[in-house]
Amino acid sequence: MLRRLPSVDPLLLDVGLALLLFGGTWLWAVYEPGRATRPLDAVSVLLTAIAGLPLALRRRAPFTVLVVSTAAAALYHALGYNYGLNSMGPLLALYTVTLYRSTALVVAGAVLVTAEWAHAGTLHPGIAWWSALGQALVVAAIAVCVGTSMRLLALRTRQLTDLAVELHREQATAAAHAATQERVRIARELHDVVAHHMSVISVQAGMGRYVALSDPATAHATLEVIADTSHEALTEMRRILSILRMEGHPRDDDRDDGADLYAATPGLARLEPLVERVRMAGPAVETRVEGAARPLPPGLDLCAYRIIQESLTNVLKHARAARVEVVLAYGPEDLTIRVTDDGAAPQPASGSTGHGLMGMTERVRLYGGTITAGPLPEGGFDVRATFPLPVPDGRG
Repeated sequence: MLRRLPSVDPLLLDVGLALLLFGGTWLWAVYEPGRATRPLDAVSVLLTAIAGLPLALRRRAPFTVLVVSTAAAALYHALGYNYGLNSMGPLLALYTVTLYRSTALVVAGAVLVTAEWAHAGTLHPGIAWWSALGQALVVAAIAVCVGTSMRLLALRTRQLTDLAVELHREQATAAAHAATQERVRIARELHDVVAHHMSVISVQAGMGRYVALSDPATAHATLEVIADTSHEALTEMRRILSILRMEGHPRDDDRDDGADLYAATPGLARLEPLVERVRMAGPAVETRVEGAARPLPPGLDLCAYRIIQESLTNVLKHARAARVEVVLAYGPEDLTIRVTDDGAAPQPASGSTGHGLMGMTERVRLYGGTITAGPLPEGGFDVRATFPLPVPDGRG
């Protein structure tokens, strides 16, 4: 029952409170006439109604209710009716004024209630005026303090509610941003996988069709490259989709498979098969390592591999190069990757936004590196990416 009170219309609660206060005061006056010098009559009932029933509107017009209730109570006592009754209405009205109105109205209301309570107190036999005034001040101060506490509590509750709404909005924004970033990451990974392998397949298929009748051995070799490349593409696609499935619906029985899938992520250790596929597609690719090669963090290792893969894909798609050079230069504090060809500068197809170069730039920035890509003065195209590396630990 009590749990359902907050859902009840406040006006209905105030009406019930006003009726209860009026009925209780009238019954008290009937059963305790000894505190009155004037017998109970219609005027006393009317004044009791005026002192209590307006409390039904205490939330809508609190100060007006306080003035009416206090005036009715003061007149009730002045006419000689029960001096112990009709003082609770003004006190409750003062609490409501404190809860909803300005400080000036609170002070004015406290003065009225103190005066009314002090007047009623002096009517009690054996109570001096100063004692009645002191009691009235204490009672009015308690009402004001309780009202102020409830007002501050309501203010804090509203602030916390607003803060919760703002936090919820920020969380929704952050979730949307994270989802967007994840979509971009997935799109970038799919682009790198699909673009490279399909470029190799396309080149090999064109060559195979050209030599199918004149050179069956070469046609057979191109079919083998297409088969191997498509198989690797499907393997990487399966790895990506399986990782996405586990991220969306992780299960205990996925842990072993997930470890294998992550372990299968390509890196510089698998650079030679990538280069060999490109060689089979036509251009002569040379690789060179400068400095002392050392293991890279998994994310950076994948990023370096994807930079080389995308650069070689662009050579196949756009450059028509005869020679390509891939250089890995390990410095004390950085790794520089350089892919240079002797073909034409890549020209994105009509309507293309250059997703490959954009993807490479995003990958490099993710690891705090820099990348430049552009034509060489003597002809050809050059892609150069530099990544900061952790300083190797020299302790033995």
